[in-house]
Amino acid sequence: MKTLKQLLADKLRPLAVVAPGDTVFHALYVMSEHDVGAVLVLDGERLVGIFSERDYARRVVLQGRVSRDTAVREVMSDRVAYVTHAATVEECMALMTEKRFRHLPILNEDGSVAGVVSIGDMVKETISSQQFLMKEMERYIAG
Repeated sequence: MKTLKQLLADKLRPLAVVAPGDTVFHALYVMSEHDVGAVLVLDGERLVGIFSERDYARRVVLQGRVSRDTAVREVMSDRVAYVTHAATVEECMALMTEKRFRHLPILNEDGSVAGVVSIGDMVKETISSQQFLMKEMERYIAG
């Protein structure tokens, strides 16, 4: 199975990020442009939160806020779980399943953001790894 570092290397698109003072409307625009369900919220280089479609639905729409008038800092999730490159795909999936979120930032040792993985990335890698193992088993049995 690939390491998180290898998974990030395979993801060629740039990170979707916003600043805490950006509007929710801008965050939604960035999410749309990157075709992702969440953006990282950075204060300079420091991760301070994450803003997701779930945050939008629960903290903006259901509370009657206006996305053009609401700052991301007001509605983002500011208690962000994260992992380092040392984490395995299995550990990431377990954390994401237990805590019930779909996006997980990966931080470098210095605390800077290395990237983000989604539950979709984790499932895709798990399936790919299982398919590889099945082919190897078939080859072994046939050999």
